[in-house]
Amino acid sequence: MEAREYLRIPMDRIGVVLGENGKIKKEIETATHTEIEVDSQTGEVTIELVNDAKDPLLLLRAKDIIQAIGRGFNPQRAFKLLDEEYALEVLDLTDFVGESEKALKRYKGRVIGEEGKTRKTIEQLTGASISVYGKTIGMIGTFEQIDVTREALRMLLTGSTHGSVYKFLERKRDELKKKATEIWKPV
Repeated sequence: MEAREYLRIPMDRIGVVLGENGKIKKEIETATHTEIEVDSQTGEVTIELVNDAKDPLLLLRAKDIIQAIGRGFNPQRAFKLLDEEYALEVLDLTDFVGESEKALKRYKGRVIGEEGKTRKTIEQLTGASISVYGKTIGMIGTFEQIDVTREALRMLLTGSTHGSVYKFLERKRDELKKKATEIWKPV
């Protein structure tokens, strides 16, 4: 079995993946026991496990981190993906609004909100991180956080008002808090 993964990232994100003097790339390699090659002409990335790597899942974590950075996340947020509790999910906006540049811009604006208010509110109420980049919306969080965030984004993208989305998120946050306290109640 070949322990290698391939992906392509946007040209304008190559510098972020590499970092100053290759610092970010080196941090990813060290944390995931991989070797990473980035073709700065095409944006193609090759990730390979180094020989002493014991956990093949590290290869997939490295791929997720690089994909997250490629989808607009800053490296610090992308590094959350080293924790097995966290995952990356990417929604394609064209699935909701088609290929119209005008519609894409309008719906990205609905998700981001004035001065980033909507995105920040969703992040605060869910605990997930969101990046709106190109024709995609990326989410990093626990599986529960991503489920709630995905539903809130779906609501926004299908025409729900911001107010009803916020109410949904507050209700979900309260349900999760209640569930967490019930788990830790003394018996």
